[in-house]
Amino acid sequence: MSRSSTPARTRTEPLDRRLARAIQRVTGAALGPYQTAVVRIGFAAAWLLFLLREFPHRHELYGPDGPWAWDMGQQLIANNHAFTVLMWSDSVLWFEAVYALAVLSSALLLIGWRTRTMSVLFMVGVLSLQNRSIFMGDGGDNVIHLMALYLVLTRCSQVWSLDARRAARPEPRRDVLGPVLWGVLAFGLVAATLFIDRTGEMWLLVLLWLLWAAQGLWWLVCRYAPGQPRVLADVLANLVHNAALAVIMAEVCLIYATAGWYKIQGSRWQDGTALYYPLKLDYFTPWPFLSDLLAASGVMVMVLTYGTVIVQVAFPFTLFNRRVKNVLLVAMMLEHAGIALLLGLPFFSLAMIAADAVFLPTVFLVWLGARVRRGRERLLSRTGEVPEPRPATEEPAPRTLVG
Repeated sequence: MSRSSTPARTRTEPLDRRLARAIQRVTGAALGPYQTAVVRIGFAAAWLLFLLREFPHRHELYGPDGPWAWDMGQQLIANNHAFTVLMWSDSVLWFEAVYALAVLSSALLLIGWRTRTMSVLFMVGVLSLQNRSIFMGDGGDNVIHLMALYLVLTRCSQVWSLDARRAARPEPRRDVLGPVLWGVLAFGLVAATLFIDRTGEMWLLVLLWLLWAAQGLWWLVCRYAPGQPRVLADVLANLVHNAALAVIMAEVCLIYATAGWYKIQGSRWQDGTALYYPLKLDYFTPWPFLSDLLAASGVMVMVLTYGTVIVQVAFPFTLFNRRVKNVLLVAMMLEHAGIALLLGLPFFSLAMIAADAVFLPTVFLVWLGARVRRGRERLLSRTGEVPEPRPATEEPAPRTLVG
């Protein structure tokens, strides 16, 4: 049969078969494994680096020495019902424990160790610190806040994680630490339930209990019912993952669409001078020489101002054209790199670049992973260590909208 007849066959295929194939695609695999892994690594790194940089100032930002006192925080939580475990006690020791948990969970999520558990603890750390002092954040914090919620529902450790390496072992060892962590977390959930009047939203507590119960059920199914129950559990997990991936993609598009359309309404963006003003603010000029050099060129300021608006408004409309989408994606990442360098907002830029990574092509990510792996093997060979053998050939990732 000739190639020209293939599209005609697709068009004449019955609707029920096309629907069945679409359902099989959505339920049969967790789509975008490389993209979700990059999102996991990017946001965990952004939050971890922020916490480490602000470690000397943690008490002023979120702790007992901050301008937003603990009593004021209680009143705020009573009104907005935001989730935070820091309202359980005003003890300095409790604050230090929560901050240390946030740092540790970010580092472990970054390397993909016990990712399901660490993603939940990462979310708890992000929400607890940010909701304690909501006036200390910026746009990057808001993005991390949202993505911390979404990552909990994704299977973001399929590649580039210690969990994936452990699962690829020919003879997997019996998991003892997993049930222990599951039991320890039960005490935390009981405490959160007892302090529900200080913790915040009820729906988030219910979500945590559901995640805890689902993790226990998953362990039981994998251990005692590896047949059809395991297949059903995989299908449900894939559905939740793919839905969360779609929400992440929609969230990124919404961020850029709203930012672009609001910019269009501003007079400074309309006349092409909006970029000039932050370059003249001391707060946003970590490198005064570079800022002055760029601000001195009116043409460059106008091009970058209009280019920013065009890219942000156009990006959601280019998702179904891979080539144009990839060009705009590179432009947005370069834009955020410039914001980090010129305006001194590295963590905001890193968070946005991590969000943009959900649209990176799979082919590029596989190539990048191979290059990193080769570099690691060369480094180990120079130090005299023997690199671990690679697992069997990986199955090709499904071609999807993300790449």
